[in-house]
Amino acid sequence: MDIDIFGVPLDMGADRRGVDMGPSAIRYAHLQRELEGLGCTVHDKGNVDVPIAEMCQITEPRLKYIDCIVPMARRVSGAVATSVQGGHFPLVLGGDHSIALGSIRGAAKHKKLGLLWIDAHADFNTDETTPSGNIHGMPLAALCGLGDRRLVQLWDEAVPVVDPKNVVVLGARDLDSGEKKNLREAGVTVFSLEQIDRIGMYAAISRAIEQITQDADGIYLSFDVDSLDPRHAPGVGTPVSGGLTYREAHLACEMVAETGKLAGMDMVEVNPILDVQNQTAHLAVELILSALGRRVWGN
Repeated sequence: MDIDIFGVPLDMGADRRGVDMGPSAIRYAHLQRELEGLGCTVHDKGNVDVPIAEMCQITEPRLKYIDCIVPMARRVSGAVATSVQGGHFPLVLGGDHSIALGSIRGAAKHKKLGLLWIDAHADFNTDETTPSGNIHGMPLAALCGLGDRRLVQLWDEAVPVVDPKNVVVLGARDLDSGEKKNLREAGVTVFSLEQIDRIGMYAAISRAIEQITQDADGIYLSFDVDSLDPRHAPGVGTPVSGGLTYREAHLACEMVAETGKLAGMDMVEVNPILDVQNQTAHLAVELILSALGRRVWGN
């Protein structure tokens, strides 16, 4: 497998600074070496150009930094689309989750995708429902066709980028009231942490995979490390207590790998400022490897 790595050092989508250093932290955790150990050919494409926050202004309080985030998303989309067109696997390192506005759009240009969004948050707000104005809480809604036109349609491409019925949010435990309504009306399937507690991760991820592969050419996995409990992942952009366990997260990635349909992946919201000895970045690398088929036992 040929893997193209793209770093997107963006933290303007969130209030808390620091996740812009996430791509460097994940690389420093021996990402390329470990991928090559799986037999992959790795092409590190460096970082997509992202302006620092001090160069940008908040012109719209309900869409903070939109004037800088939209051009970033366009650059990411173009880079990922080129990677997929060349038959490579795009691995996009964040940065905050607003990078998915570009990464998933680029991957969907050449394939009809089922989307697995593993996150403590659904990121399904719009400018009308957002309590914060932070765009990292809006990308999934925009990809499903909801929200400000500039986020929903970066160019003149068809809308939505992904069919909401081909989207599953897994591990949610911190949802705003407005986005709950948006999710229900859009028809997105959500497996909250409470549901996972009741039925188990194996059943939840089995149902999720069945849902997103029914009418799709491949799976895109967008993984926010804040989906894990902060005990396992202390260095995250928006920590929420009571998350997925270490093994639940790995099982989800391993089961995605077993489908043989993974077409691209995001790993986002690693915040080295809040981390302990790069623990969260090393965990991010482990989860990437699980999603790409690494097994502790057997073939």
